[in-house]
Amino acid sequence: MRSRKQTKWQQLLMESSLAYPRGKKGKVQTQKRMKLKRRSDTRVPWGPVHIEIVSDLTSEAFIATLKRFFGRRGKCAKLYSNNGKTFVGANLEIKGLLKLVKEPDEKLSGFLSAEGIEWKFIPPRAPSFGGLWEAAVKSAKYHLKRIVGRSNLTYEEFLTECIQIEGILNSRPLCPLSSNADDLNALTPAHFLIGRSMNSIIEPNLTDLSESVLKRWQRVTRLVQLIWNKWHRGYLSELQQRNKWQFQKKNVRVGDLVVLIEDNMPTFKWPLGRVTKIYSGNDTLIRVVKVKTQNGEYKRAISRVCLLPMPV
Repeated sequence: MRSRKQTKWQQLLMESSLAYPRGKKGKVQTQKRMKLKRRSDTRVPWGPVHIEIVSDLTSEAFIATLKRFFGRRGKCAKLYSNNGKTFVGANLEIKGLLKLVKEPDEKLSGFLSAEGIEWKFIPPRAPSFGGLWEAAVKSAKYHLKRIVGRSNLTYEEFLTECIQIEGILNSRPLCPLSSNADDLNALTPAHFLIGRSMNSIIEPNLTDLSESVLKRWQRVTRLVQLIWNKWHRGYLSELQQRNKWQFQKKNVRVGDLVVLIEDNMPTFKWPLGRVTKIYSGNDTLIRVVKVKTQNGEYKRAISRVCLLPMPV
């Protein structure tokens, strides 16, 4: 029996959001034309991401998706989703989604009430209230459209692609696990799902090979590697915002846990290290740092290291 008294972290993880990332034609191009559902935490920027594939937008398909979600992640107490009025002027297929979300039928209502789940909607015409989970949708949809494109994938291939994208998004480092100088581990969204960081099987780099010489399963691996290359470079670039220097920002200090910017890193691999020494220029600004990693100590230019987005 679960105790009614829950910690702050447990309460945060009991809430999930729901969104449908879709292309201009309404569906992702595959051999069995699929739709995606995306869930992410709604309160904090470290929220983990969970992706599901559904074949249609019926109540039965949605309930089956919820059951799969609860079976893998545990039951949540609240579901958040867009308000139906944001879909005004959309096509008829999206209007079907509006009817499903805004006016759940008896089967869906009965399932939610029986499970003690509360479904909350954001205010009408206020998409910014769901900006956090929509940003998570954008992260996956952006690269799916540009890398996968109109590739014809089977159900198993597309499912593998989506779950690996989910793993990539949940592998990003957020903050140090401790202030111990010998601890090189970082907290990731995956810690809130599986209790540890996300890992993957190391596979040969296929990004430079033509699709014509690859087998079908190798094509999926190649697409995932291309998505990883683009997404993790973009994430590191966001950590190194180069705004105009109108005010002084936090600088790297000895003991900080940083991400090293290295080329050709395998999927899910984030090289982390602790700053052990800093070297300043004549202007007293830090130009070079010495970083302790699992493989030894290295000197890196300040432009080749990134502070974590949520420092302790």
